[in-house]
Amino acid sequence: MIAKMTKYSILLLGSDKDAILSQIRDLGLLDITRSAKPIDKHSEALLQEIRDARSAADAIARIDFTYDPDAEAIAKEAEGVPDFEGDLLREADEWLAHLRTLESQRSDLEKERKQLEPWGVFDPQAVSRLADRGIRLRFFTAPAKRFSDDWASQWPLEVIHRDEGTVWFVVAGEAEGIPATEVPAPAYDYTVADSKAEALRGEIRSAKASLLALRRSLPDAQKRADDKLGELNFYLASISGEEAAEGTLCALTAFAPTDDDARIAEALDTMDLYYIREAARKEDNPPIKLKNNWFARQFETLTGMYGMPVYDEFDPTPILAPFFMLFWAFCMGDAGYGLVLMGVALLLKKVNILDLRNHRRLVMTLGVGATVVGLFLGTFFGISLAEVSWIPEGCKKLMLAGKLELGGSAYDLSMVAAIAIGVFHICLAMVIKAIGLTKRFGFKAAISTWGWVTLIVGGLITAGLALTRVIDASVTKIVVIVLGVVSALGIFIFNKPGRNPLVNIGAGLWDTYGMATGILGDVLSYIRLYALGLAGGMLGNAFNNLGGMLLGENPTWQWVFFVLIVVFGHTLNFAMSCLGAFVHPLRLTFVEYFKNSGYEGKGTTFRPFKRETTLQQ
Repeated sequence: MIAKMTKYSILLLGSDKDAILSQIRDLGLLDITRSAKPIDKHSEALLQEIRDARSAADAIARIDFTYDPDAEAIAKEAEGVPDFEGDLLREADEWLAHLRTLESQRSDLEKERKQLEPWGVFDPQAVSRLADRGIRLRFFTAPAKRFSDDWASQWPLEVIHRDEGTVWFVVAGEAEGIPATEVPAPAYDYTVADSKAEALRGEIRSAKASLLALRRSLPDAQKRADDKLGELNFYLASISGEEAAEGTLCALTAFAPTDDDARIAEALDTMDLYYIREAARKEDNPPIKLKNNWFARQFETLTGMYGMPVYDEFDPTPILAPFFMLFWAFCMGDAGYGLVLMGVALLLKKVNILDLRNHRRLVMTLGVGATVVGLFLGTFFGISLAEVSWIPEGCKKLMLAGKLELGGSAYDLSMVAAIAIGVFHICLAMVIKAIGLTKRFGFKAAISTWGWVTLIVGGLITAGLALTRVIDASVTKIVVIVLGVVSALGIFIFNKPGRNPLVNIGAGLWDTYGMATGILGDVLSYIRLYALGLAGGMLGNAFNNLGGMLLGENPTWQWVFFVLIVVFGHTLNFAMSCLGAFVHPLRLTFVEYFKNSGYEGKGTTFRPFKRETTLQQ
């Protein structure tokens, strides 16, 4: 649910504003309306300083030459580089750009060295002296398959180097008609290139040492970002006050949960200010703080990923929580993987795996759900429990492992269950939408929605009662007629009271087209629950079969490879199942459910003004 908020209108002397804001920040309970974006030149400059400091910290933090061939030499040279006290971001950027230039030069030099190596070691001055005497050396390459040693009898040539694919040779004097490619005479031999490469390697090592030395400034860069962040938050809170009475008074607006009224009033009463306390209204656009039980609270992160509700909306978390857990469990589809998740949750108390420690309770909850649903689906580490002899027949009857006969065709029970869950989920969303619109805007604004709820939800309930013979055919006929008439009036005639009936009918027809195509697609989306669970179970079973085939009937050393295949296979399948079990339930919630429930998610998160406040951009 959404916590009730109290609005505080605070009036204080402008000269006391900074001191009062400092006290409010120490209190840490009030959300003073402020922006996280630059609102004037001063805040823009502060924000740019924060970005520069963070960029510098990020750039420096990425500097790592642990695996460099010259790692030891770089580290040793970095010890002699003095600490830098200027613009860290500019310094890091300049050294990184210089390093990229040096690396590019080294790459070019390596290519040049590769071209020079076949010509061996020679004296370029000797080549020049021969040219002065009229003996011009011309340099050629030819494919090894085309080169012939008989060429030496036709032209004065000397083979310098050859390999399997190419022959390098020189010709003294004229070489007309020789079937080879002439190349420019090398300016120097490859040993000179080696010397240049060694000098360049030293420059690269020095550049890396200078960059590595900048890491000593990383704490300063991070502290600078934090200090500027605190300064910006204080300034934004301060500037949000409206100056009045020729700058002598300052008015602030703040919000806090109603549960904290007593503590806040006690603190504000000690401050040199005047304030008015009143219940927040929708028009005030108060920030949102969710207040749920221990179970739903674990899933508030998912609500925040989409967007907080506005103040007069329903909090979707209590509905999102059980359905997301159910969807997750269906997509995992394996009780064994649920046990692994529970083990991971216990491990998170000791080790912060993938930064999930704060979500270990959620991981445990999802693990319990996957274990329970996996047992109903009858899969345990890829093993079909319905085919295991030692499972009691009574337990097997509870599993969704059989077929359901409908209209002469047989369907997997798990697929039917997935569709049934989807139908119920969407119907629940439509009912919530109708109730929400009625509560927020009145019954007139929700007539069309109630018409669709009557038609779809009422129709499904009637069909269920009729199929189970709770009501007979004559009663069913009457109920269907009543539902049809009532829903038609709401959808086509009174969908917007006071408007031209013909326009309402047209709008109703368009709405009907959208509902007919949209609802069917939404329901079919829930088949993914069945498909993902089935795919995960089949893949796990495939790895089991591979391991079993290798194991054979009288295994000895084969046990080692059996364990490797099964562990690797199930680890891979577990990771893929977790990814699918997160993404697809999130889609079913954010798209199918939120769309049909009319959820907006345009609220702002409650962020109390306190010293550890973080900047949200």
